[in-house]
Amino acid sequence: MTRPPVSQISRLAHRAAGTAAANRMVPEETPVAFSFAGTTHAVMMASPADFEDFALGFSLTEGIIADPKEIEAIEVEDLGAGIDIQIRLKDKANTRFQARRRRLAGPVGCGLCGIESIEEAMRSVDAVGASRVTLQSEDIASAARLLSKQQPLHTETGAVHAAGFYVPGKGIVMAREDVGRHNALDKLAGALARAGIDGASGAVVVTSRVSVEMVQKTAAIGASIIMAVSAPTALAIRTADAAGMTLVALVRGDEFDIFTHPERVTSGVAKHVA
Repeated sequence: MTRPPVSQISRLAHRAAGTAAANRMVPEETPVAFSFAGTTHAVMMASPADFEDFALGFSLTEGIIADPKEIEAIEVEDLGAGIDIQIRLKDKANTRFQARRRRLAGPVGCGLCGIESIEEAMRSVDAVGASRVTLQSEDIASAARLLSKQQPLHTETGAVHAAGFYVPGKGIVMAREDVGRHNALDKLAGALARAGIDGASGAVVVTSRVSVEMVQKTAAIGASIIMAVSAPTALAIRTADAAGMTLVALVRGDEFDIFTHPERVTSGVAKHVA
């Protein structure tokens, strides 16, 4: 099943030289419902692409499953007004899910909308543990630059986020785009799991700011490093620090700030928290 991720629209372009009719490519977004055991659990506004990656990644990063093998089947149905993804969990996973079932509705700007308690919003993040991945300063600049080359939707529209997985010596081995930054990271998580790529083998790089849920989802992937072109929130910094995660943000060319656990970044970078 395929839906176009972009559409061409007409507009009036006002410029210094005057106003003229013109066309522009804009991204599509559509409601995507995740249903478990026949009951809708979440509805996200998302780019209409990579649905199975999205379903698997969301299930993993939200803690609904601990392993892709806990999913029995994923079925995607186009309802016209939106996409319904039916996710069937195996017995033990389904029992566990029913015990903790909650509802949430997540528009693209918020990954925590609609949850039922403060405790759920502030769920603890498991420590990422000792990682064999270290980065040189050149890797950080390279990761952001290489991710920008794997954003065809953004190149066409200028209006979508991306999340990529960077492996030193290999570059960006996987990337996903979406109108929602959380969605892009969920899709990346699902793509990595489906490809059998160990999250501890590389670093996550995103085109957005780093809020706490981006740290939570990166930890669920198993990566010990998250890099971002924009800034982090204070809570994201505290959460990353507590989880033992290296948080690098404000990556602009060769310049960047390291906010937590700088020991994973080498090549003469000052070893202090910004």
